[in-house]
Amino acid sequence: MDRVTLREVGMRDGLQAEDRTLSTEEKLELLAAVSRCGIERLEVTSFVHPKAIPQLQDAETLLLRAEKPAGQIWSALVPNARGAERAAKASLIDEWTFFLSASEEHNQANVRRSVAESLAEAEAVAEAARTAGRAISGVVATSFVCPYAGETPVGDVVRVARRLYGLGYRTLLFGDTIGAASPHMVRRLVRALQDALPEATLGLHFHNTRGQAPANALAGAAEGVRIFDGSVGGMGGCPYAPGATGNVATEDLAWLLEAEGYETGADLAALSAAALLAERLAGRRLPGSVMRTFEEGACAS
Repeated sequence: MDRVTLREVGMRDGLQAEDRTLSTEEKLELLAAVSRCGIERLEVTSFVHPKAIPQLQDAETLLLRAEKPAGQIWSALVPNARGAERAAKASLIDEWTFFLSASEEHNQANVRRSVAESLAEAEAVAEAARTAGRAISGVVATSFVCPYAGETPVGDVVRVARRLYGLGYRTLLFGDTIGAASPHMVRRLVRALQDALPEATLGLHFHNTRGQAPANALAGAAEGVRIFDGSVGGMGGCPYAPGATGNVATEDLAWLLEAEGYETGADLAALSAAALLAERLAGRRLPGSVMRTFEEGACAS
């Protein structure tokens, strides 16, 4: 059975887009719940400036109080040199994630920099990570469609990926930021990336705006991708991508991939319980589907 790695991003990408800001105590409760689900990799917070993402301004406090299971890999978003200074002091963080867009228009809206300027920042973060002895991964947003410029040329994505790989980012994830990708687009991009960077470890990050994230994940898995992002319950979205809805629910991905013969290691019952907890804490109905089958009184047939 092929092994697939799920990367739970609800604690960062999910919470940052929620209207309700959770207290540190609530975040610790949710983090403890998702840590018990058999997921290997968790993105737990961000070292972005508190004014930019106020929902995650308690990163240091959270990490000082969190309990990390043995063997689990925790990552955090590190957007710049200042964030790297903060991340270097966080002993529970194993991996730093750097984020930029393949689209100039989205990158300007998101971080107010050109793609070239973000790549220069990526180099500074990579150097800081090497000094701190931390692993690094890169996330390329708008790898399929930009909300401002339309479909992103595959060549633009490959150029950004080549540059990140050259800076030492050996794990690269590609985001369908507004949920506009199709299985055909996934196959086309993955094949181009495999041709250009055969030694890179590729991952995919899907939003489910048009309901195609599960199909897109299966298309990626069939092409050999073995890392997939998910957000518990389907929390989140993108504050700089008009019309984007939540990330694909981790428990939905886990159920589908397992049903299709891939091994995820996820405890579906625990994952669904964490999704129901996330829904209660978020104060709104989350879009995940599999979690509903674990609700009290749900029909099992």
